[in-house]
Amino acid sequence: MDTADELPAKRDMVAGLEKGLQVIAAFDQERSRLSIAEVAECTGLTRAAARRYLITLTHLGYMRHENKLFSLTPMVLRLGQSYLHSARLPRIVQPLLYRLAYTVGEAASAGVLDHDQLVCVAAVSAGQLVSVTLQPGTRVPAYCTANGRVLLAHLPQPQLDAFLERAQPERITEYTIVDKDALAQEIARTRAQGYALVDQELELGLRTIAVPLKNFRGDIVAAMNISVHAGRMPREQMVERCLPALIKIQVELNALL
Repeated sequence: MDTADELPAKRDMVAGLEKGLQVIAAFDQERSRLSIAEVAECTGLTRAAARRYLITLTHLGYMRHENKLFSLTPMVLRLGQSYLHSARLPRIVQPLLYRLAYTVGEAASAGVLDHDQLVCVAAVSAGQLVSVTLQPGTRVPAYCTANGRVLLAHLPQPQLDAFLERAQPERITEYTIVDKDALAQEIARTRAQGYALVDQELELGLRTIAVPLKNFRGDIVAAMNISVHAGRMPREQMVERCLPALIKIQVELNALL
């Protein structure tokens, strides 16, 4: 393949691997235990095919089977850890994220877009456990997070338009922006000012400010934030105190990525 965006030929694809990963991805927080029929419905497989994949994954140690229901085992974490241990981005970001967090005495994290979700790839708490969502591997909606909003703001306009078209924002807290026009305005504001400040839209008490991270070509590859408890720091103080620290580390990371 010449480019990352070029679609592979069908003959080069391993259909069994693709479907097996779809079976694993069918399990989440709301669907932690599924029957064969439920897996078939989630993945579009026949019941017979879903059964074979589930039996295979159970044999390999990625699933457990109890009372006709299947669930993931901790062995699945190896898949995510392989990325965290081998990918260049988390290894470069983590040390500077540590310095950032301890400079301001607050939690800091970095994340990337995966379709319409924000995936945390590195995090440091600095002694402040602000939220359980700020852990490597966690996935949250991009539209209501500072890191996510920064990354959405720097998408090519056609991709951003497509996101806004298909998005169905849910009111996670009383502060969550669910109106698409208002969300588009916030994303445009983020692009114009170069940072996002999200106030308790994902979780009550969680206030976050984020900036983008660029590679040597100038492409936005990730976002980095500082998160605080709303009771400890007002919005205005976040911009005054946290944004300069973020920008300092941002400049250093942009030179390394």
